[in-house]
Amino acid sequence: MCDKIAEMNNQPSIRLAVASDWPAIRACIRQSFDIYVSRIGREPAPMRTDYRDAIAAGDVFVVDGPNNDINCVLIIVPESDHLLIDTIAVAPALQHQGIGRVLMAHAEQRAAALGFNELRLYTNVKMTENQRWYPRLGYRETHREFENGYERVFYSKHI
Repeated sequence: MCDKIAEMNNQPSIRLAVASDWPAIRACIRQSFDIYVSRIGREPAPMRTDYRDAIAAGDVFVVDGPNNDINCVLIIVPESDHLLIDTIAVAPALQHQGIGRVLMAHAEQRAAALGFNELRLYTNVKMTENQRWYPRLGYRETHREFENGYERVFYSKHI
């Protein structure tokens, strides 16, 4: 379904990441989250995380650009009673074109396919853009807490 939406909007298709994608995934995440380093005072958690195990587990999806470079990354992790959107990264040059919405729709599709009726995610309190965007997608703030050295805002969406 999401691949069809992407094709209709002339956007690249979403595919499951493979091990050889790791360097490009890391580069995309670093590029996407770089603007937050000065706000937070250190690298955001996604920039510090090694996602190779997530790739091996089949939890990482990517969007290839026109030169077969990875421009967008979605990392979703099945938990006991919900699907966690761990990371969504869109290269700055592609932001504000609807690709993030396509990735979030893909997460909803995956959640439903896995039998979950809830998605959860979190963002850093200093990533204010996300705090405006997630509610527009139907997510509601559930709580805030200091976790793993970061001030986080947690969200949930029932599907």
